[in-house]
Amino acid sequence: MSFWKKLFGGGDAGGAEPAGDPVEHKGFLIRATPFTEGGQYQTCGIISKEIDGEVKEHRFIRADRFPSRDDAIDVTLRKARQIIDEQGDRIFK
Repeated sequence: MSFWKKLFGGGDAGGAEPAGDPVEHKGFLIRATPFTEGGQYQTCGIISKEIDGEVKEHRFIRADRFPSRDDAIDVTLRKARQIIDEQGDRIFK
């Protein structure tokens, strides 16, 4: 099954559950959600922020894969911070 199906609800995402508590960065919340693909952990996460009383979410996935779940989480958090720093609220448009 392709990772696209897993990401968008087409099947078992290989354990794509939030990895620990959300991390705050510049008013955004980041949740790492790495999943297994080909025996490794795929970089995947959710960036969210409450805007005008509504919670907005941006889901992202990257091609990076790691043998360690912890490594995938670290890179996911770093990538999310980079997205936030570069795009800010524009990620929700």
